Amino acid sequence: MTNKSDELAKTLALGTKRKWHLRLLAAAAIVVGGLVVWLWVPIGTSADRPVYVTETVGRSDIQVSVSATGTIEPTDMVEVSSELSGTITNVHVDFNDTVEIGTVLAGLDTSRLEAELAVQNASLASAEAQIAIAEATLREARADYERGLELVQRGIESDQTFTAQEAEYERAQAELLSAMAARDLAQASVDLVQIDMSKSCICSPIEGVVLDRDVEEGQIVAASLEAPILFTIAGDLERMELQIDIDESDIGRVEVGQPVVFTVEAYDDREFPAEISELRFASETVDGIVTYKGILSLDNSEMALLPGMTATAEIIVASQTDALVVPNAALRYTPPQEAAANDSTRSGLVGMVLPSRPREAEVVQTTNDSVWVLRDGLAVEVPVETGETDGTVTEILAGDLTTGDQVIEDRIDVE
Repeated sequence: MTNKSDELAKTLALGTKRKWHLRLLAAAAIVVGGLVVWLWVPIGTSADRPVYVTETVGRSDIQVSVSATGTIEPTDMVEVSSELSGTITNVHVDFNDTVEIGTVLAGLDTSRLEAELAVQNASLASAEAQIAIAEATLREARADYERGLELVQRGIESDQTFTAQEAEYERAQAELLSAMAARDLAQASVDLVQIDMSKSCICSPIEGVVLDRDVEEGQIVAASLEAPILFTIAGDLERMELQIDIDESDIGRVEVGQPVVFTVEAYDDREFPAEISELRFASETVDGIVTYKGILSLDNSEMALLPGMTATAEIIVASQTDALVVPNAALRYTPPQEAAANDSTRSGLVGMVLPSRPREAEVVQTTNDSVWVLRDGLAVEVPVETGETDGTVTEILAGDLTTGDQVIEDRIDVE
């Protein structure tokens, strides 16, 4: 009985030992198989790998421009008003009429001025008559004075009589001077009325075209407080200027003499050339935005541009020829941060024995100026030195980039 029990115990122990050996062999097989898979089989399928949106690095010409808006105005423009108050009796010009220097635009009622001029002319004539009387009195007084002086010297006339003759002579001289001053005053009054008479004719001060007319016959003009604008006259419309508002952030790159192209809504498919002729130092603030006025000289010989048109200008502040460029989207691209390697599929014995394999050689920390280039299927960060940009592409001055490199603009993770 004892022998049978010992044989049974030996048989059970041998079976247990064989099972443990089989478990060890199975575990070893799993480790070896996993190692083979890790070394030879890529982690994940092609559907799990990121898809990159790339652009080829090339060479191109760059023009850097500053945008600004403004209005087209005549180079010479005059607003004609009236210095006198009165009633408009006639209007001689209309919109778009061509005028010369001195052309009569409109006239005021001058009946009151004519009456005042007649009064002043009468006063002038009276003053001149007073001068004639004063001159006659002076001649008489001079004769009495000279005769009395002779009689006094001969001892015939008394000193008292001679003193009266001398005083009369001096009074006559003063009366003549007073009459002459009154005559000058009357003449000045006549001149003033005549000046007002000349201003009653509203005339053109320049040669040009009537752009606006804001007066009608019979209208009463009151110029006592503020001179009303009756006509707006533009000079030669073949010479125009574009007045643009340049933002304070761009004014540092704008200089006199830089070329400009601009468009107007009337000709969407046409660009007009211009040149900056003046930059004004005075700033203008509208709704909290600070701008500076730039004046552009235009050639309007075709008469295509009209005063008041709104224009959008592109000021060319820099240009590069045959530059190595990358799209701006490539400079903005930053790879997403990879999650820590804690995949549940690598838990247990396999996770302890086999380390996780990285999917991409990407680094989260990037430099300020760098692009990511797709090389051998991996995204590689390349530091670069950038130059001018036109808003779409940027010039590359230095860096490990050549024509034909594929720079990454975006990444699409396909689940």
